[in-house]
Amino acid sequence: MGQVIAPRSLRTIAAAKLKDGKLNEGKSDGVSGRGVSAVAGLIAVASVSGAAEAQQSELPPVNVDAPVARHKPVAAKPTADQVRARNALRRAAQRQQAAQQAAAVPFPNAGGLSADRNPYADAAAPYKVDHLQQSGKFPEPILNTPKTVTVLSKEVLEDKNATNLKQAVLSTAGVTLGTGEGGNAFGDRFFIRGFDARNDIFIDGVRDAGVSVRENFFTEQVEILRGPASSFAGRGTAGGAINIVTKQATGAGNFYNMDTTFGTDHTKRVTLDVNQVISPTLAVRAGGLFQDANVAGRDHVTDNRNGAFVAGTWTPSDAVKVTGNYIHTELTGIPDFGVPYYRPSTASTAGGPFPDFGVNRNNFYGFVNRDFYRTGQDIGTINAEVQITPDLTISNKTRESRSTQNYIGTLPEQPSLAAPLTASTLTANPQSRFQVTDVFANQTEATYKFSDGAGFKHTVLAGIEYDNERSSIDSYSGLASEVTTGTTSFTGTGSLRGVSVFSPQFTDTPFPIPSLNNKPTKIGIDTVSGYVLDTANYHDLVILNGGVRYDNYSIKTSGYGTVGGVSTFGTQQAEFGIPDFNLGLTLKPLPNGSVYAAYATSANPVGAEFDGTSTAYGGLNPVLPGGNTQIFGPEKNKAIEVGTKWELFDRHLLVTAALFQTEKENAREAQNITASTPAAKIPAGCSYSPPAGTTTVSCITAGAAYRVRGIDLGVGGKITDRWSVFGGLVLMQSEVTKSLAPVANSALYTSNVGLPLANIAHQSFSMLSKYQLTDQWELGGQAVYRSKIYGGTLLAANQGTSIPSYWRFDAFAEYKIDKNWTAKLFVNNIFDKRYYDALYQSAAPFVLEAPGRAAYVALSARY
Repeated sequence: MGQVIAPRSLRTIAAAKLKDGKLNEGKSDGVSGRGVSAVAGLIAVASVSGAAEAQQSELPPVNVDAPVARHKPVAAKPTADQVRARNALRRAAQRQQAAQQAAAVPFPNAGGLSADRNPYADAAAPYKVDHLQQSGKFPEPILNTPKTVTVLSKEVLEDKNATNLKQAVLSTAGVTLGTGEGGNAFGDRFFIRGFDARNDIFIDGVRDAGVSVRENFFTEQVEILRGPASSFAGRGTAGGAINIVTKQATGAGNFYNMDTTFGTDHTKRVTLDVNQVISPTLAVRAGGLFQDANVAGRDHVTDNRNGAFVAGTWTPSDAVKVTGNYIHTELTGIPDFGVPYYRPSTASTAGGPFPDFGVNRNNFYGFVNRDFYRTGQDIGTINAEVQITPDLTISNKTRESRSTQNYIGTLPEQPSLAAPLTASTLTANPQSRFQVTDVFANQTEATYKFSDGAGFKHTVLAGIEYDNERSSIDSYSGLASEVTTGTTSFTGTGSLRGVSVFSPQFTDTPFPIPSLNNKPTKIGIDTVSGYVLDTANYHDLVILNGGVRYDNYSIKTSGYGTVGGVSTFGTQQAEFGIPDFNLGLTLKPLPNGSVYAAYATSANPVGAEFDGTSTAYGGLNPVLPGGNTQIFGPEKNKAIEVGTKWELFDRHLLVTAALFQTEKENAREAQNITASTPAAKIPAGCSYSPPAGTTTVSCITAGAAYRVRGIDLGVGGKITDRWSVFGGLVLMQSEVTKSLAPVANSALYTSNVGLPLANIAHQSFSMLSKYQLTDQWELGGQAVYRSKIYGGTLLAANQGTSIPSYWRFDAFAEYKIDKNWTAKLFVNNIFDKRYYDALYQSAAPFVLEAPGRAAYVALSARY
């Protein structure tokens, strides 16, 4: 009773401030001076009252020792289950904090931590993307990746007003558009660094072999990988690859987004994007699309779209994550095969698209009661990831998809010039296709992280991939440009001659319901691949990157062809083993910069392009006329690139520069063989057996070579807190370095060696820029430049046909009404520039005309 004992809580606090019997004034240890004074006062009061009580009870005095700090027992090392539980709680707290911060951001689309923000981009500068989607294949940030990569984030896509992949890519430097007559006539056929990449498009890292026109309403970002990428992506990818990253369900919070757009080209467009967190382990996201539109500057052409997607993310434990999505799109309307090309009879007058010679740019040369297109995709994907240990992760991705391309169109070809020019006519050639492509793909990958004894931290990825691709290609009866009537008397099939170039007079001609030929060409491709990639990082100073891949590629095609005027059924098949590799070295002189060198290979096997049924279009003929062979070994590509990347302005702006060179060997080229061609001049595998009514045979050969080299500059991010930029400049030089067709001083052939390549804009520039004037107002614009593009087939450019260079300018203004609503005004092609996207490869091509000026008002809701 007489002994004074301080409460345990007071002794602990006092002990925290005492050392060797003295007050430790220099360290607070979380205890304020005011708290120490209060504790001291309480101890003093307790001592006085205790002394008084002792005197009253006549007990001997008691000395109270100073509190002694008690050392806490050493905690036992947590178990693996405890660590996982602690990490789960920490992540849950982080998600809750992020959601609270997102709710506090007044304008979530201005770069705040909104729940629907791009997880790969810099939150403070969404024009700048820091990481690629495939973290196993590209574990380092883009800054440290030894490859030129252009990434269009969803904010870039929105500010470009790019609603489909074609619009997005065509406003990016270094990429141009190609076209075809009957295969990929108006689909997504891109040339990256001068190389055809129409079958090098991926969705979430899986090849999308379907010939289609791809919408952007389900797109998170678009990744354009430049240079050979076979080690990462498989066959093809000579100039690069395009990966579409889809929107995924997120557990960061709920959001409900809607965008409504109205345009002067009669566009009416609505998109929805909703994310709902069902439980701490399950989130679901869904979206929809509706569009009804015409095309500015083009009569009768329509562009209608609808679609939907649903995605889910399930994380039953910290070690298991399952994601899945399903995408449906359908695009319908009247197709636009462009305008005819004027080739003057005298070499002294330059030719070009007819609108440049007085034809109304709006002229439509098709038939509104017959022409149509319906292209669609259904894509289902499921991906499961299991973290076996903290350093080992295994994933399996399965994809099932179906793509359809169904159309009848009219090609304005073979103009017949007259005097005056306004009396000129052309031939309206029909082209049709009904193609269904089914793909089953499975990827199994293991990612292992470890450190070696030399100080390198490795990320090793090993994978096995199986792709089963099947396509059926049919056409409508009597609707192929090769079928001609030879008269203006028109029965609804074949070609129609005598169509006025300046005033097409048959636009509203009635037509019967078309029927299919029911003689499809069947194409089947099976590919089994194995690959290993390693990225080794030495203290963020030196990064080594390398990988090897082997593709076992097998193709079989069957169908009907014409030999000697007789319809014949045949089959062809081929199988190749394709090894490829890549090497890269990155040096980091500073944390915000890198300098790199890289080397890579790739290969293009015969028949890999699904839209072609002959080698002239990248396919494989089921019937080979005249004994001509079209089964060649793969085209071989090799490339070297050196470059540098830097993050500037508080690391919110990424600038890149690279020098590159890509060479192709065993390239295809076309030669015309006639009856007078000496046998010594006919290439191996070719013979003269012309179809009825012709005097020449176009023979495809292999063994040519060409080279593309250039400089690639890029920028993306924020210069200041209010000024964002995204763009690039690409300067290229292309040249045929070897050809089997040319023979110097020969009367039969002219030399291709030294000629540039077709379908390439050798100089291209784009710059998107916006400035935040106030918290409510943003102004922005875009400038795009493309140099002259030559036509031509397969290899060398035909310098007699070309489309001119152009500048195009766009502008937009955005007003944030409140924290939920935003209004945006776009004006595309401000000066109503008449320009052209692509031209067909023949000597008398049709030309795809770009849209004219159009204005759009978009109202966006974010909740």
